Amino acid sequence: MYEVESLKAEPHSTRAPSPSTKGLFALTNLLRDFEWSWTGVTVRKTGARVPFDAAHLSEIFHWCVYFIRVVLSPRPKDGPLIGFAPDPARPWYLIWPSLFLTGGRAAEPGETPHVWMHFEDRTHSEPVSLPDDGMPRWNFDAHDLSKSRVAAAFEKAFGYSLALNPCEYEGFAVEKGEANGIHDGRIVTLPCEPKPGKVYQKLIDNRGEDGLMEDLRTPTVGGVPALVYIKRRPEQVRFSNENTQCWLCGVDEIFSHEEIASITRFCQILNLDWGGLDILRDRSSGLIYIVDANRTDMGPPIALPLSDKLKSTYILASALKVSCEKVRLRAGGGI
Repeated sequence: MYEVESLKAEPHSTRAPSPSTKGLFALTNLLRDFEWSWTGVTVRKTGARVPFDAAHLSEIFHWCVYFIRVVLSPRPKDGPLIGFAPDPARPWYLIWPSLFLTGGRAAEPGETPHVWMHFEDRTHSEPVSLPDDGMPRWNFDAHDLSKSRVAAAFEKAFGYSLALNPCEYEGFAVEKGEANGIHDGRIVTLPCEPKPGKVYQKLIDNRGEDGLMEDLRTPTVGGVPALVYIKRRPEQVRFSNENTQCWLCGVDEIFSHEEIASITRFCQILNLDWGGLDILRDRSSGLIYIVDANRTDMGPPIALPLSDKLKSTYILASALKVSCEKVRLRAGGGI
């Protein structure tokens, strides 16, 4: 089922490094994730650039405050051990604080985790070699999270379409690239000649009563929606991630039982166990549309109040711990 190969794990070194050495090594690895310049940093893996301007420096400051509060928060000591491959989960990804607050941690080389998690910040992932240890695998079959693949899975799960044929449809539409996290959407008029690497989708009217655009950011744990971040921004920046308001809601507050079942079915089709979904609700029809999905969700959103950042992370930590225990028991024949 999973595209993995048998590979003997490397044993631990017989001489354990000191805590200070381990800390320096971890910091060095983090710094190597970026290409640094006087004007900003570029993420080596994805090519995303973060300029050193006032807005981004403010976001970094607020994230640092949240991160410090997380690492100083009370936590149990019996959380799950997760093996990340091919990349480690860095602190700015939502899985890191969630795992930390379970009392768990990332597995080190030579350790057998409770769950293996495919972790790579790319739209298309390659098969990964893992030890033949019988441990559950998460996200290892979610190889393709391109916009066209997401739209196809959405139509299969919900029974109605997001994608448009740009040569046949007449009217306004959204043109965007296939890759995750690039926020390059723009409104175009169809019909038109399709551009290479672009997809064309329905223009969803996701305005609230006051005219702000509303995104329903929905993290999933074990393929099930765990909570909802309502992110709001002006229409002029509707395709960006520059939120002016954000608040936390329960899944049942936002979605019907039928919608929750369809979201879960969508995750099953994509083989997405842990991830983040961008969902829009159309103002006129009331229908929801999943417009994006990824396996390396960042967050919580910067615009969310700090108390809700921490509350949402505890919710995800609880769901993660329960889900890891379920898959561990199932793998061992306990369920």
